[in-house]
Amino acid sequence: MLVAGIPSAASAGDADAKGLLKAMSDYMGAQKNISFAYDTNLEVVTKGHQKLLLASSGKIEIGRPDKIRVQRTGGFADVEMVFDGKTLTLLGKNLNLYTPIEVPGTVEHLVDELREKLHKPVPGADLLLPNVYDELMADVVDVKDLGSGVIGGVECDHLAFRNKDVDWQIWIAQGEHPYPCRYVVTAKKVDQAPQYSIEIRDWKTGTDVAAGDFVFNNTTGAKKADIKDLKDIDELPAHFAVGGGK
Repeated sequence: MLVAGIPSAASAGDADAKGLLKAMSDYMGAQKNISFAYDTNLEVVTKGHQKLLLASSGKIEIGRPDKIRVQRTGGFADVEMVFDGKTLTLLGKNLNLYTPIEVPGTVEHLVDELREKLHKPVPGADLLLPNVYDELMADVVDVKDLGSGVIGGVECDHLAFRNKDVDWQIWIAQGEHPYPCRYVVTAKKVDQAPQYSIEIRDWKTGTDVAAGDFVFNNTTGAKKADIKDLKDIDELPAHFAVGGGK
């Protein structure tokens, strides 16, 4: 299906779209304890222009300002990250290996370190930062309010944005708890414009969140290893070569 254009009335909703995103950002930033389950889809494109979808599921628990636990299971890896405010521990469950990394600071600092230095981003990391609005709106050149959509039975406001490198869409739950239900990023400058999406469910905050344990407990007798030995713990496994011939 090819959409030729959006009715001109949509431009009148630009301010509303920004306001809905800002309301989500304010709500997210005000939460001290958060937990949710998620499903991700990472689209890769072969040299023959065939699109392949790599699917994972997991759970994230956050105790702001400086605690997080991330679990992710996919077809190639079963991984857990635990951060207690000082030490990040990466556990490759399928390898039964773990690596502790000293990264003292907040969850925000950890997200940046994982993305920029360790190249192991947290699923939906943009949505976990204290000021989601400023992070997402940087360099945005086009805004659209596309009305309502339903994700997992939850009625949402559907918004679309563009910047010079990516297009992205977000579905925000309507009502008193405007959390992100789905977030889709399209890399429009990459051949065939692959997408990454995360869908959020079982959203809980405040007293609905069970007291989290953010200390690494080596219950399986995993062996300590260098981070280079924890192979295939990312959403893109090693046998997929970025820009290469595999």
